[in-house]
Formats: sequence, structure tokens, C-alpha cells
Amino acid sequence: MRGRATGSNAAAVAGASPAATPGAERVSALATRPELSIIIVSYQTREHLRNCLRSIFGSRQRTRYEVRVVDNASTDGSAEMVEREFPAVHLVRNTENVGFARANNQALAEARGEFLLLLNPDTLVPDAALDTCIDFLREHPEAGIVGCRLVRADGSLDLACRRSFPTAFDGFCRATGLSALFPRSRLLARYNLTYLDEHRTTEVDAVNGAFMLVRAEAARAVGPLDERFFMYMEDLDWCWRFRAAGWKVYYHPAATVVHLKGESGKQRSSEMIRAFFDSMALFCQKHYRSTPLGRYTYPAVLLGIRTWMVATLLRNALRTEKRVTP
Repeated sequence: MRGRATGSNAAAVAGASPAATPGAERVSALATRPELSIIIVSYQTREHLRNCLRSIFGSRQRTRYEVRVVDNASTDGSAEMVEREFPAVHLVRNTENVGFARANNQALAEARGEFLLLLNPDTLVPDAALDTCIDFLREHPEAGIVGCRLVRADGSLDLACRRSFPTAFDGFCRATGLSALFPRSRLLARYNLTYLDEHRTTEVDAVNGAFMLVRAEAARAVGPLDERFFMYMEDLDWCWRFRAAGWKVYYHPAATVVHLKGESGKQRSSEMIRAFFDSMALFCQKHYRSTPLGRYTYPAVLLGIRTWMVATLLRNALRTEKRVTP
């Protein structure tokens, strides 16, 4: 694990440009507890991880932060790149791929910030994005989690940045394409909330783990991510548990972050799609099956999930450029 650099030296060792020095200085302050711990789990995403870290250190933020990277036994030189180019980063090198939830928990256990940010390596963080979301949590003490507006490389909204908890009917609407045909319908487009104004702050069921800012006090009360979720849906599950504990979850589009999306699974798109739906089935089993209504509806929920998965795999097989996630 590497220590944090100090002062203007942080910019040099982190690979930041001279203009980025004010942002890099926020990382150091050896005698000061960071306000924010940024946690990134990486697996085979060296170039995207490099660009993500450059965007963090190169951005202007008034927030004092630390950066923690947990590498899940990448073979593409990701960990070596972090050690060489970003010695200010706290690096953990796993000897095997332990999954997204468990790797995040490793860093969460060591994080010192008042706020915790789960951040994907295929994101780019602009000036003031961290400040904007932290200000929101400070101004809304009832909020345990806030997510920002995520956009794809082409500037379009990443629909997964705000979601409702899934139901069997949602799976049917997604599998049949009804949610895409009627994106303004509160009934048919409920899962991705496409009927909502993407530029309006809204309380939601869940936000995306690609950029999920969490109040550390709330995280300690709720507990760590559920490590049964190897990849996908652990963020949805955490949001469920935060809400069950009385905390609110917000989508806050005053901050916008680029999400290139799905780089860890690009070479295994079908495998990643199956992993997504396996995790969704686990989520529904965990939270719906034990309810009085769920005992009777769970078979329908599971059927909806599997139908949605088959439809997604079929559509993916017909695409020239394979889709990485549903």
C-alpha cells in the first residue's frame, strides 16, 4: 500500500499537469483527516483506470480526499501502472478476483473519510463534481446516499444512474421493449425512471455504483456491501438496506460524470449479461421471496428475470458491436 504524496510534489508523482496541482494538494494534508475517501475497484482496465485517476487528480475540488484502489488480480499491468504513476494512491493488490463487493469492502474497512465514494475505473470526474455532491449531503442530513448524473461517451444519459427496485412487471416491460417504446410512461418505464426530468434532483430507490457517494456514518450503521453479489446489483442491494434503515437516496444531476461503462467485461459480454441477471435473481430472492406476497409472486419474478435475460442475450447476439451490460 502506497502512502500519499504532499504539496506540489503530489501533482508530479501522480502524473497530473502543473495546472492540476490545486486538486492534487487536496489529496495530501498528512495531518488532516480526508473529508472524502474515493474507492475504485479495478479489473483489467489499465487505460481507463489511468484516465480516471488523471481526471481526479487533475480536477479542481476544494474537498480533501484520499484515493484507494483495489486491484482484483489484473494481468494487464493495472496495479503496476498505479504504483508507478500514482504513488499518492493507497493500492491493494489482490491475488485473485474476489468480486466487486468484497473488493470495495476491503477499501471501505480502511477508509478514513467522512464521506465514501464508490467510483468505477471507467469514469471521468470533472471540476467540482465531488464538491457538489458532498455539499448536497451536508445540506440534506436525511440523505445517506447520493448519485450524480452519469452520461455515456456520446453525452447521452446512462439510464442506470437512477432506478426503481425491479419487479416482475419491470422485467416484462424491459424484455418486450415496452419501456423503450414508451419511455415517458410511469407504468411501463418505471425501472429506469425515464419519465423523470434528468436535470431535476429526485429522491429515488437506487443510484448506480459507478458513482455512489455515501455518508460514512450511515454506512457503518447499515453494514458493508453483501459479498454474495460477485458483480452487479450490490449497489441496488445497498440502497435497499439504506432505505430500510431510514436513510434517503437521491439522484442529484447538478454534478455530471462521464461513464464509459462496462469496460471490465468488454471481452465477455454474454458472461457479463448472465452475471447481471444472476445477481438480479439473488436480489429478488433476498428481498422479495420472504415477504407474504413474495411467496406467491417470486416464481413470476424469477420467470420475468430469465425472460428478460434470454431476450437481452438474443438481441446481443444480433448486434455487430456486442453490448456489455443490459
